Amino acid sequence: MSIPNAEILLAFKAGRAFRREGSSIIEPSPTKGAIYLTNGVEDGLLHFIWRNRVTNDIEEDLILFPFDASFVKVSQSPSGRVYVLKFSSSNQRHFFWMQDASSARDAEFAENVNGLLQDPEYDMRWSDPSASAAGPQASTSTTAQPAESSSTAESTSGFQATPEQLATLSQMLTSMSGRRGAPSATPDLSLIDILTPANLTPLFNSHPELIPALFPHLPPDLPVPPSAEALQRIIHSPQFRAAVANFDQALRTGMLGGLVRTLGLPEEAGAGVGPFLRAIQEQADRERENSMDTD
Repeated sequence: MSIPNAEILLAFKAGRAFRREGSSIIEPSPTKGAIYLTNGVEDGLLHFIWRNRVTNDIEEDLILFPFDASFVKVSQSPSGRVYVLKFSSSNQRHFFWMQDASSARDAEFAENVNGLLQDPEYDMRWSDPSASAAGPQASTSTTAQPAESSSTAESTSGFQATPEQLATLSQMLTSMSGRRGAPSATPDLSLIDILTPANLTPLFNSHPELIPALFPHLPPDLPVPPSAEALQRIIHSPQFRAAVANFDQALRTGMLGGLVRTLGLPEEAGAGVGPFLRAIQEQADRERENSMDTD
């Protein structure tokens, strides 16, 4: 099974670790890697995948059933960043160590892994992306919006955007990057602070051709037909904020390199919010230059 043909539920950087022969000592391997939890397209089952980030090869692909596995910190590890995937139905043990530069989100990743291992429909819980950004200046919204309850913010679903939906987002951000006063592509910005009603409404007003382009990507169970008014209601909804937060979190894992290539962006654009926004800006600049050359 290839990762691009699966629904990626969760991804984060992690290397493998191995038990030293004849001892209980766990030794981390220096090889750069990533853990993916996916829903297989062909079998519909939950897969726990380890991919080598140097060769891009999938070196482990484990099919997991609900309540059969858990992802637990190895308390004896000196670094405190080694985890073991263990099974209740067998003596299998697979050891991994977290490779994010900071350990601040280790427990968060482990909690979401365990949630998915218990229930593939688990609504993953994330801390507020804007709160994790550097400094209070990360909040750029100038229009007061209805306060979102903590329970709503915590119950956002896993990132499930398709390439088509990402292409739409790319088109929107490209248009925004061409507007005077558009947010600069700095690493501490959050997409939650960029894709706000205050920013999107002027964008739709100045580029009405974007509105019908978004209709195919609206939820199929809308109570009203797709329209500019329905789109306004959506961008003000907690569900839209949750979807943006999930995409923001997925970008922050640095694991979307393969997916953003489908937008014509370089793989490094999937390494974080800042690189993604810079790549969108560069794409917009190239499109403007090409347009000027053909005038």
